Amino acid sequence: MEQIKIHANKKIPTKPKFSGNAERVISTGSTLLDLAISGGRIRGGGLPSGILVEIFGPSGSGKTVLLCEIAGAVQRQNGEIKFYDPEARLNKQFAKLFGLKTNKNNYDIPDTITEVFGAVRKWKPETKKVINGVFADSLTALSTEMEMEDKDKMGMRRAKEFSEELRKTCRSLIENNLIMVCSNQVRQNMDVGPYGQKYKSPGGEAIGFYSSLRLRCIGSKKIKVEKKISGKELSRVTGISVDIEIFKSSVWKPYRIAPLTIIYDYGIDDIRENLRFVKQIRKSNIYLVGRKELSNSLDVSIAKVEELNLEEQLREETIDLWEKIESEFDQNRKPKR
Repeated sequence: MEQIKIHANKKIPTKPKFSGNAERVISTGSTLLDLAISGGRIRGGGLPSGILVEIFGPSGSGKTVLLCEIAGAVQRQNGEIKFYDPEARLNKQFAKLFGLKTNKNNYDIPDTITEVFGAVRKWKPETKKVINGVFADSLTALSTEMEMEDKDKMGMRRAKEFSEELRKTCRSLIENNLIMVCSNQVRQNMDVGPYGQKYKSPGGEAIGFYSSLRLRCIGSKKIKVEKKISGKELSRVTGISVDIEIFKSSVWKPYRIAPLTIIYDYGIDDIRENLRFVKQIRKSNIYLVGRKELSNSLDVSIAKVEELNLEEQLREETIDLWEKIESEFDQNRKPKR
């Protein structure tokens, strides 16, 4: 990785903040992803309300985990949620890992595009003083009325219906202080030339067009743990590591990439990635928080952070270092006349 020099005496400019209700943001569960999304507009970054977010990528790349982390964060901030599960496969016990609580009032298994977006427009949360959330996992599984009646065997109506529904729905997200987060699959793009993108998300161009933020899951790798048990060497896949690219953003600057580690029985391991980031930027030979040295072992260091309740201090140090790095790339141009 290219070495980044940080000048301690360089003044960090004051960042412009979101306006209105958007000053209250929702965390993705990852400090580095929050910063990549909007760290230049509000300290710590995160997801503002009033926007449509699409999380897309191949199967098994962590889309549902990220969706559940965000939904759980909305509930922890006393917001209401609506969770639409057209694939009918949400593991509710697994969702509880993220603080996501579903019941008959906030969970539904819709069949069609109209069912989801029509319900979003009709929904009036009890209060607009907190951010409320709508979640759909995933858009790929939604049909149309014509398809359900076997009148559209080629699925040609789907793209038009997404376009119509999104056009009517996006304004209601702002009016009701809602954030809508949808997952989507990718498929091979057969119409592309030799230099174009080899994939695209299903459902036509409307989803990408109306999304204020598109998060692309790339480079998913399995995490294996090996242990010697009763004289035998055994291994298990315990999670995945994946990079999240800010593929499109009208929230802040696009094309930043944040690393994520997802542990299957835990969720997004924010401590792990923050420790790696701090060690790398400070060019240390040991994992540390502030002046406190932890260990050469990442797993031992994680255990010490949890034992000593250093999570918040580690997060603040991660944010401070990230802001110093970003300040090095500021243009410092004279304002236009």
